Amino acid sequence: MSGRNDGRAFIGSFTSAGGRGIIHVAVDPDTGALTERGATDAVADPSFLTLAPDGSVLYAVSETDEGAAAAFTAPAGTGAGDGVPRLIGDPVPVRGSSPTHLTLTAGHLLTANYGSGSVTALSVGGDGGLLSATGVLRHEGGGPHPERQRGPHAHQVLADPSGRWILVTDLGTDSVRISSLDPASGELTAHGETALRPGTGPRHLAFHPAGGHAYVLNELEPTLTLCRWDAAGGVLEPVGEAPVLPDSADVASYASEVVVSQDGRFVWAANRGHDSIAVLALDATHEKAELVTTVPCGGTWPRDLVLDPTGRRLYAANEHSGDVTWFDLDPTTGIPARAGSIEAPAASCVIFG
Repeated sequence: MSGRNDGRAFIGSFTSAGGRGIIHVAVDPDTGALTERGATDAVADPSFLTLAPDGSVLYAVSETDEGAAAAFTAPAGTGAGDGVPRLIGDPVPVRGSSPTHLTLTAGHLLTANYGSGSVTALSVGGDGGLLSATGVLRHEGGGPHPERQRGPHAHQVLADPSGRWILVTDLGTDSVRISSLDPASGELTAHGETALRPGTGPRHLAFHPAGGHAYVLNELEPTLTLCRWDAAGGVLEPVGEAPVLPDSADVASYASEVVVSQDGRFVWAANRGHDSIAVLALDATHEKAELVTTVPCGGTWPRDLVLDPTGRRLYAANEHSGDVTWFDLDPTTGIPARAGSIEAPAASCVIFG
């Protein structure tokens, strides 16, 4: 790399499937192109990542049966240094199995543990390193799918825009769980549960930028559930559904990630199997969505989608083809146009910062 001050991003991947762990990449501000700067496989299967608010520390789940989370130094996005993230302390057990997602809020790192159907809160030290688990909230229940819903499967955990509530999508129980986190003790307390249509298998959700609506992407049925969100009461209310695949689709497909445009006009969803990105247009109420089109994801099995900080480009982590592909977004239609890709074996997520 030259000395230009490009942005940076980090790619997570499955080491058990040939991935290189966490890959640090520079981002060209003009083209969106990614260039590798360093990688580490210090933890197994770092399938999802997040950054501290100041960008100095990178956190990863270790999606293994034992279940752990780890903190890393986050190299700067310039050409200086070797660009390799370094562990801060040892990985910390999450007291749950197969963590698939994590978020940082109120001085704690939270993980959604798919295998055990639970959510864990970990305390964070002054250096950004992880300390012990302060609370574990275990889900109960199941759903009609004979294999995928024999028990709870927490898949995503995130704070709502107000910072008051924690929302968790549970694929196994067809519901979104709402809880609160005590910043002082790190205890998690269940607050409510929103039931979705049985058998849909909610995987991830994303909030509208205005804060009053959320969109739940379902993995077991190719649909998006549109919801109102009441931050005052911590209540999520489903108000409708929209398809994320055309009627002509004739292949088994499992939706993975949902993204809302910065202007609140579009929703994008990744479809694994159909290997596409769905483009949905929201109406003025934010409560109805129309499937505009689907476009090829640039590879196979798109596990993650993310906007760059400008909101003008969309990046897809294509797990089975082993690449991250980026797209320029048409500001009028929201339709992505493929612009390039970088090799990233067993890619599972991309984050910017």
